[in-house]
Amino acid sequence: MWLLPLFAGLSRVVSHIYYKVRFTGPAIPAGPALLVANHPNSLLDPTLVVAAGSRPVRFLAKAPLFSDWKIGWLVRAAGAIPVYRRADDATLVSRNEDVFREVIEVLKTGAVVGIFPEGISHSEPGMAPLRTGAARIALGAAARLGYAISIVPVGLSFHAKEIFRSDAYVVRGFPLAWGDLMSRGPDDAEAVRELTSRIDAALRKVTVNLAEWEDQPLVETALRVWEAEHETPSRAGKRLERLEFTTKTLERIRTSSDGVEPALITDVRRHDRRLRWLGLRPSDLVADVGANRAVEWAARRLYLFLPLGALLAVVGAVLFWPPYKVTGIIVDRLKLSRDVRSTWKLLIGIVLYLIWLVAVVWFIGTSLGWWAAIASIVVIPGFAVVGLHVRENWRSTWDDVRRFFLLRSRGDLVARLRDEQRDLATRLDALR
Repeated sequence: MWLLPLFAGLSRVVSHIYYKVRFTGPAIPAGPALLVANHPNSLLDPTLVVAAGSRPVRFLAKAPLFSDWKIGWLVRAAGAIPVYRRADDATLVSRNEDVFREVIEVLKTGAVVGIFPEGISHSEPGMAPLRTGAARIALGAAARLGYAISIVPVGLSFHAKEIFRSDAYVVRGFPLAWGDLMSRGPDDAEAVRELTSRIDAALRKVTVNLAEWEDQPLVETALRVWEAEHETPSRAGKRLERLEFTTKTLERIRTSSDGVEPALITDVRRHDRRLRWLGLRPSDLVADVGANRAVEWAARRLYLFLPLGALLAVVGAVLFWPPYKVTGIIVDRLKLSRDVRSTWKLLIGIVLYLIWLVAVVWFIGTSLGWWAAIASIVVIPGFAVVGLHVRENWRSTWDDVRRFFLLRSRGDLVARLRDEQRDLATRLDALR
């Protein structure tokens, strides 16, 4: 378990490099705690859950991972505890009683244990039905400790989870209230079902659960229209809460039979298509595009185009283009499912980047001397990270410039879209 003390720090670094990730919600409480999270992204999920806390976390993981030559060493080093699933080997399921006892002993020391109660990693638009393991562990721990441990839901949501530098949201929820069940024990089937139901409800409050993936643009557009017209931009946790509310509203709209509300879905989709065709966002239609605003905006981004900024961006891109490109080629040829693509990108990328870094450092050492090589071990990763930041800001700056001139030059079209959006927001208000 040599990696366990370092896991939280390394996870935060990896999370912020791979995704544009935002963490929100109350801190993990002191004392023994059981973190329950949804599981949409294979081995990236434990990384994000650990990064969300400030304490070491020991995860339950399916037993076959421990014997996998590619990642078994990592799972063991992180202090994971094996779980034996019937789908993997029915003859080993009886060992889970020993597993539960081990987990309870870990909790008894005041540690944190993480579990994915869906039992599988998947790419469905909503959560899978929960298994009862988390509830049984909590009830068993309460029976041994004499009090209810903290059960904390952690919601993981992604805009495009398989894409490097896409948006990710990690939301820590408030601990569940389940003190009324703690005395009933893990053998009480009704208590297990009730606690599992409460865990499910708590996780749904910190995740977005769509009926189908095709609804994602519709739900996000409806939310952004409403926020733009009310000038209330979302922050991670609040955004997910609003997305979940909008998703449930969509379900209610679809069951309506009055013929009015379903028309709203069509109108939101049409508005979304028009904005996408123009490369605009709902917030752009209410943005200030005056000259004073443009000068202020340009002043804040001037540093990106100074010689040092340009140098960092170019050098960072050139230095790490080969391992980045090769990683993508390898992952594409593996024909992986969506829920494991990011995991393999990360694992393959780490190996290739390290090999490449060693090669570059060796070349510098033989050319310029080993003091230069030692310095480059720190300087080169720094160039890569800062250069990535500058290039991302270049892209967003160019998009902002294009939108600014479009909004200034197509006033009549923008006015029509603005009126359409205001009407949509009014109709969404009526539903809220």
